[in-house]
Amino acid sequence: MSISRRQEDRALDKAEQELVAKTHHPALQDLADKELSSLTRLVRERRDKARGEVQRRKREIRGKAAPKGAEAATSAAGNKIKLEVLATAVRRLNAERSRRARMASQVKQAELSRRALKLKQASQDEDTPANTRHAHQGMRKVASTRRDSLIRPMERGRLRKAAAVAQAKQDNR
Repeated sequence: MSISRRQEDRALDKAEQELVAKTHHPALQDLADKELSSLTRLVRERRDKARGEVQRRKREIRGKAAPKGAEAATSAAGNKIKLEVLATAVRRLNAERSRRARMASQVKQAELSRRALKLKQASQDEDTPANTRHAHQGMRKVASTRRDSLIRPMERGRLRKAAAVAQAKQDNR
């Protein structure tokens, strides 16, 4: 279930609200790469802190840990929402980073393809053949490294069939 902006504002404090606001759509694409990585680090730290708080409160509710304050916690609902908001913010940041990496690799691949095309066209302008790996002699047969079998294949098949028939006879006894 998605969380509305009003619920986000209710669950977070002012500093966290500012961080999470930067992870929403229009502001996220305007960030530089350095700002994106620093924002990712900050939001992850806040998410980990909220995760620890939720786990601590759950332990207090079950009676496994001593209460942090005067009384043991009775609910972790507010912190769960905060954790969910921060986790979705981290997911948005990771998606943006992977989108930028994918776009950069596509641009780089296009540049490499253009360079390869230029090199190919330059080599075709000259009088040299395009592929010089087997120039002038053509392709040659490579000798097999396997030993030649001294037994004829027909003989090998006859012996295999004879062994199978003998085994079948023995099994039927």
